[in-house]
Amino acid sequence: MLKKLQIILFLLSSVFAFSQTLSSKLDKETLALGEPGTLRIQITNLQAKDVQAAAQNELLPFHFEEINDSIDKKVDSYERIIEFAVFEEGKFTIPALDFKIGGKLYHTIPYDIEVINTAQKGDVINDIMKNKEVTLDVRDYWQLYKWYILGALILIALLFVIYQLIKYAKRKKSSPVVMTNQTLKQLEQLKKKNYIETGNYRLFYVELLDISRNFITKQYQIPADVLLTDDLIDVLKINNAISPENEKIIEDIFSRGDLVKFAKIFPDQQNMTQDFDRLKSFVKTSSKDLEAENLRNGV
Repeated sequence: MLKKLQIILFLLSSVFAFSQTLSSKLDKETLALGEPGTLRIQITNLQAKDVQAAAQNELLPFHFEEINDSIDKKVDSYERIIEFAVFEEGKFTIPALDFKIGGKLYHTIPYDIEVINTAQKGDVINDIMKNKEVTLDVRDYWQLYKWYILGALILIALLFVIYQLIKYAKRKKSSPVVMTNQTLKQLEQLKKKNYIETGNYRLFYVELLDISRNFITKQYQIPADVLLTDDLIDVLKINNAISPENEKIIEDIFSRGDLVKFAKIFPDQQNMTQDFDRLKSFVKTSSKDLEAENLRNGV
């Protein structure tokens, strides 16, 4: 009987001698809001086995803000110390944590923690140090606000550049040469319609007058698109923007065009060709006349 007892004790001692021991310890079960707590986990008799657990700073559940998570692993021991804090009042639980040692799963014991607010209503909060007044000079203000100032200056410069580009583009687009070229293209398109050759004098003069009115309106800033022919001729004579020779061309073409539209005359191909060529000549010379006038006026 004694011999059997000795054998059992030997087997038990052998089991404990070759098994790992997982232990954990919580330093406090009651914490103040934001007060650090420490959970210490130890494994002894490790025998160089691998230890697998949650990654650092990810072991504890939500509500537990991990401040520090250190792991010290040696051949025969493993120690993990987690420092944490809780920033909400109430009761919280650290559940059983999983540790796999050499492929075998072990669990720590769970812990209940109560978090309390130690501040009392009416407590006076004193500053650790009285506020100190500091006098700032220009250099201090420059260091504080220099990036705001530089950013504002860059923004103003960028807006100025954009404004100048838009202004230049508008001026370029509305320059006398550009308007002249556009009108010459319109006249060429009118000529390709062969109204003169086919004797379609009414459509010819309708489109010719439309091109003329649009050209005078944009090139000379005279509202030719809304004025009647007689009123337009009077404005041209008073304005003096167009030379007397060109005024005579405009007056002849517009007068003939009105008579054609109201079926009072029936022009022949010679009249139509002459009016087309005279208007084209007027358009070609207009940009030079306007640029010369601008130079005289210092524009």
